Amino acid sequence: MRLTSRGEYALLALVYLARQPADSYVRVETIAAAQDIPAKFLEQILLTLKRNQFLSSLKGQHGGYRLAKPSNAITLAEVLRLVDGPLAPTESVSLHYYRSTPIEKEQKLVGVFTQVRDCILGILEHTTIADLAT
Repeated sequence: MRLTSRGEYALLALVYLARQPADSYVRVETIAAAQDIPAKFLEQILLTLKRNQFLSSLKGQHGGYRLAKPSNAITLAEVLRLVDGPLAPTESVSLHYYRSTPIEKEQKLVGVFTQVRDCILGILEHTTIADLAT
């Protein structure tokens, strides 16, 4: 697993939005300024989150973005998989992105990296945006 700037910014934006009133829309520029994220880059991330039904948007003077579902229903694992890809340290132990890799020649190594994956998943699949927004 590698947490990229894209992943960090997606999480920062979601946490920020989770702290806002549920019925309000927040402009990209407001989120970008509050979380110190480049607005153009953030817009791309928010569009990805919208396409995957984490966010909804409204155009116009009072438009912007808001969470499309409750913050306690959004896990870090699903967000990071969306924007950064596999959470496993190697694709040969990935649950969602499995691909054969050379490490499979040594089953004890596979076992170690499976344990690493399980630790990562144990945290990220059980931590929600709501947990971070309070």
